[in-house]
Amino acid sequence: MKIALVTGSSSGIGQAISQQLTANDYKVYGISRNSGEIICDLQDTKALHVKINELLKTTDIDLLVNCAGLGVFAPHEEISLEKIDELINVNLKAPIVLTNLCLRSLKKTKGHIVNISSVEATKHSKFSALYTATKSGLRDFSLSLFEELRRSGVRVTSINPDMTKTAFFDKLNFEPSSKEDTHIKAEDIAKTLMQIVESDFVVTDITMRPQKLEIVKK
Repeated sequence: MKIALVTGSSSGIGQAISQQLTANDYKVYGISRNSGEIICDLQDTKALHVKINELLKTTDIDLLVNCAGLGVFAPHEEISLEKIDELINVNLKAPIVLTNLCLRSLKKTKGHIVNISSVEATKHSKFSALYTATKSGLRDFSLSLFEELRRSGVRVTSINPDMTKTAFFDKLNFEPSSKEDTHIKAEDIAKTLMQIVESDFVVTDITMRPQKLEIVKK
């Protein structure tokens, strides 16, 4: 049985990915602030270091999925310093730290790292400077890391989803339309991840978009 480590596993895309992996005979260790096999605030680097190292004493990782993410879309001068720190820590720093901690194990298994970035990493949108910076950083980290790890056999993939119908939008002032062709489902991202992981070749970068764009203001 292969072993997967998934952040943000308690809801949304991370939960859908965890369920998909479990259905395909993976043992999933979910990392979440409130629930999961490993309960940890991703902003607490020291605690993350302790818990992951404890796991790695007895377990090697075949798949690391960095999925946890936060969003804020507002004029940059209106964003608090605390929120800036939070987005950078969760969206960018945590995946970099987790990769650092798990890489020796992933090299043993010739495993796979999948980072869930965002379509915002591929374009530029109003009021998205901070979010885009974190997700662009994650995407570029993925692409550069692939070049570093090619000879090791470790695969690296960045998945860049567009508007996805999840609780991500609960605290935002907009959300994707409920029309079927205007958003992506978390389950579709999970299925795409499974296809990428099982592929004979490496998918380094993939952007998933609905056919139409329709945003609903709250």
